[in-house]
Amino acid sequence: MFKTRLLSGIVLVILALFFIISGGYILLGSTLVISLIGLFEFYRVFKIHNHSLGYVGYVACVLYYASISLLPKGFTFPILIGFLIVLLGFYVFRYPKYEIREFMASYFGIFYVAVMLSYIYQTRMIEGVGQYLVWLIFLCSWGSDTCAYCVGVLFGKHKMAPVLSPKKSIEGAVGGVLGSALLTAIFTYIFKDAMNIDTTKIIVLSCGAMLGALISMIGDLAASAIKRNNDIKDYGKLIPGHGGILDRFDSVIITAPIIFYLGGFI
Repeated sequence: MFKTRLLSGIVLVILALFFIISGGYILLGSTLVISLIGLFEFYRVFKIHNHSLGYVGYVACVLYYASISLLPKGFTFPILIGFLIVLLGFYVFRYPKYEIREFMASYFGIFYVAVMLSYIYQTRMIEGVGQYLVWLIFLCSWGSDTCAYCVGVLFGKHKMAPVLSPKKSIEGAVGGVLGSALLTAIFTYIFKDAMNIDTTKIIVLSCGAMLGALISMIGDLAASAIKRNNDIKDYGKLIPGHGGILDRFDSVIITAPIIFYLGGFI
């Protein structure tokens, strides 16, 4: 199991390197595909993946990604409003076919999966520093997760969320936060000239990485809570040893917007 998980992780890192370094439409297309798969996994939990509410969500996802790349800024929000209006139409005119739970899941899924993951692309496309800043998303999520796991295994004694995730410890969480800050400090120091930042901004970014790491843990636990509420172990089986897209990107989803806006502030 560990070998399978390790090999899958290596493949994921290689693919991430290729897509993110390439940027542009290659990254846009790959992020869209990941979002559609993640949206399918999320909708499957609520059993709307092959119903009208799911199909409308897939179309909205594609239109949203088209808007952030092809249309002027400010057109994304009208698309989301239009999506809500269409869903309301289905909810009203096909009543009582759909329950409010299914309706809410359809709309929430677009924000939770498609919109949040799109910030990987949007961060990468920040002029000048995007090609470096985008990696902080993964340092704050995957990097934090790795550090938390290692520290938790070695020193973990106090459970952080015993009911929701019994294996996670407070010591591991602290290790993840500090590890994320350290990785970010090292990364930004190496590329400080290319990013045109000074020591003060390195410190600010490292502190921001600590916040990103904390938020990534919320994303991880939130994804676990959704699974437990619906009595499933994994969102899918696409990635051997890891599960589905949402199982692997649960922390990335919530971290990406934080890094995007932090980068804009810096």
